[in-house]
Amino acid sequence: MAADRVVVVGASMAGLRAAEAVRKAGYGGEVVVIGDEPHMPYNRPPLSKTALGAEPADLAFRIPRHARDVTWRLGEAVTAADLSTRTVTCAGGEVLGWSGLVIASGLRPRRLPIPGPDRCVIRTLDDAARVRAALRPGARLVVVGAGFIGCEVAAAARALGAEVDVVAPESVPVERPLGQLLGAALRRRHEAHGVRFHLGTVPAEYRTSSVVLGDGTELPADLVIEAVGCVPATDWLAGTGLDLTDGVLCDNSLRAGGRPHVVACGDVARFPNPLFDDVPRRVEHWTMATDTAKRAGTALGRHLAGAEPDGTPFAPLPSFWSDQYDFRLQSYGAAGLGDEVRVLEGDLDGEAAVEYHRRGRLTGVVLIGLGARYAHYRALVTEGRDLALR
Repeated sequence: MAADRVVVVGASMAGLRAAEAVRKAGYGGEVVVIGDEPHMPYNRPPLSKTALGAEPADLAFRIPRHARDVTWRLGEAVTAADLSTRTVTCAGGEVLGWSGLVIASGLRPRRLPIPGPDRCVIRTLDDAARVRAALRPGARLVVVGAGFIGCEVAAAARALGAEVDVVAPESVPVERPLGQLLGAALRRRHEAHGVRFHLGTVPAEYRTSSVVLGDGTELPADLVIEAVGCVPATDWLAGTGLDLTDGVLCDNSLRAGGRPHVVACGDVARFPNPLFDDVPRRVEHWTMATDTAKRAGTALGRHLAGAEPDGTPFAPLPSFWSDQYDFRLQSYGAAGLGDEVRVLEGDLDGEAAVEYHRRGRLTGVVLIGLGARYAHYRALVTEGRDLALR
């Protein structure tokens, strides 16, 4: 049932950029993008920041010239795939054949198995709109999770006049990706804006107007937001033979399971990055959605067009930003890989550069402010500079 068609599962930024790259690589057949949301591709990071509750038109991406003939099937989920017959099955039962498949299905929010009323997450435009409608001056918000999304939501909610409590099992906010030193500094900034932290504990029960913590504390709550991370949306790939241990295992060209006609990109793709080592990892950073989509779409498009593969090693530099109150965090590289952390420049309670090293080699830099120094530190991470050379 194979057809001269590329099917992209996931109408996200990664899906859009992959479709564009397939075309640029010379593929002339049909390109169909299927997404379970009703919206055209839009920018997700602002949803938990100052654009909480933004309108779709405010965040929508412009459709580039090479993707203007793409067919968009929105509000439609893909429930299964068969790599041997080269088909996908949609929720309505339709079976669609393909000659090339792009896996760009992204993530879904992790939910805590705790009894009680429904609570919110922030992953989509509709999620953000629901939260924004419930936030008002004096509203009591409990955020479960102190990662980047949890901290950004806390900051945005305080700006809207809500009372905010943050609950998390870690000892400091963003502990896993950034470590104790920077996490403690971020806690001080949030507390200066009135956020209350309840760390080293987790919710035990959700009630109609409160959250009961594991230590017995009861927090009043008009709204509860779970921001406890996401899991790869790969259920539809069950039974395909792909390694779905943590996302979709790919090679350095984003080919899934070594298949040249199946690629993955965005948050769902797990691949080795020679900038750091040969260990396949997923990277949930905004820039990686574009970088991996271009690489995956180009690899697939060249294969289908009969062109030679690009043998250049794929070594993208992960980067992300986080806006909270009046400061911006900017990260380059992989801070989470570091086993040594030090402040190279500035003051953690003002503007600062924090470096992360593994076995003496620079793996990442996180900046608080210092906008004029972005290019300098980005270059250092790209070079992977040794401490001995600094």
